[in-house]
Amino acid sequence: MNYKRITLLCGHYGSGKTNVAVNMAMDLRKQEKRVAIADLDIVNPYYRSADSRDELEAAGVRVIVSEYANTNLDAPALPQEIYSITDDKTQHVIIDVGGDERGALALGRIAPAIREENDYEMYLVVNRFRPLTRTPEEILGVMREIEDACGIRFTGIIHNSNLGAETDADLVRGSQKFAQETAQITGLPVVLTTVEDTLYETLKNDISDLFPLHLQKRPV
Repeated sequence: MNYKRITLLCGHYGSGKTNVAVNMAMDLRKQEKRVAIADLDIVNPYYRSADSRDELEAAGVRVIVSEYANTNLDAPALPQEIYSITDDKTQHVIIDVGGDERGALALGRIAPAIREENDYEMYLVVNRFRPLTRTPEEILGVMREIEDACGIRFTGIIHNSNLGAETDADLVRGSQKFAQETAQITGLPVVLTTVEDTLYETLKNDISDLFPLHLQKRPV
């Protein structure tokens, strides 16, 4: 996959955006890029890219998180180093944005600098099997809320429809029509379809732009 310098990932709760963010950061490292992953999800304290911090840092990925990550506090505090996202243009950055318009407000602090540099993509991660995103119309509503909150427009869709451990190849194939309908209603292209890495070989010849995911483990 070809990346802009900044990749922003947004999606409603359960969309899988954090898994996508972690895997994209690792993919960039394989391309020998300087990489940082910034976790701006100050709303949901339970499942964040901070949970993969040891794995990411061992691979050479810089991790930028709120001091409240992995706690039960939801304080709207962001680390000062968040501004390195826009100041240090020698690094590629994957930004894991919050799950709704409240989380996207944090991104608004650096949105003007991101728009000015204009070397970014912002992707909406969608999972048709999660509440509030079961139809293309619902996804359009979530999309507009996030855009209005952060001040940046989406450039594409990442299709990540899954049922966790129950996901099989037929389910992924059967969700492709939903992805195309969502693209039609939102006016955005489907840039990737993501799938657990164990299914990648089965599906790689059937679905274009397929991206394998090594799934992040939930904290215990």
